[in-house]
Amino acid sequence: MAGKSSMRSRQSVRDMILSMLAVGGVVAVAYVFVPHSEGDGVQPVQYQVAAASAKRAAPFPLLSPEGLPQKWRATSVEYHDASSKGSDGHSSWHLGFVTPSGQYAAVEQSDAPREEFLAAQVAGGAADGTAAVSGATWDKVQGAKARALAVPSGTATTLVTGTASYEELTELARALK
Repeated sequence: MAGKSSMRSRQSVRDMILSMLAVGGVVAVAYVFVPHSEGDGVQPVQYQVAAASAKRAAPFPLLSPEGLPQKWRATSVEYHDASSKGSDGHSSWHLGFVTPSGQYAAVEQSDAPREEFLAAQVAGGAADGTAAVSGATWDKVQGAKARALAVPSGTATTLVTGTASYEELTELARALK
């Protein structure tokens, strides 16, 4: 009787190992045929056409970057005129980027009152000095989670804002045309 019990346990172990190999083979085949995501998941967008269209419609000098290195990847673009739903009667422009260091930066413009616009874009923002960018003096604003460079643009306020460093924000601001 002891021989049959020993033989059964060896067969059980062998069956378990064969089952594990079969399952492992199925998993390996599935892994080969299932698509894998490459990179960091950022889906770049083309903003040049939207910017050209928005420049014609905007009641202020709308700015978008020219000549940024390819490592700056645009991720979002929106223009809302004053009559758009949810615009509060103000026109606004948004162009978001992932910076070369992997941080977020955006160009935000609006003809809303400056302080109201700043408060909405840079939560907890406080004055943090100034920066010279292409011959203009931009106000530095440091918020709880983000920072910004701010300058008047005709009847609007232009912000270059995000989690990026002031150096990267300045690079983006220099590229605005």
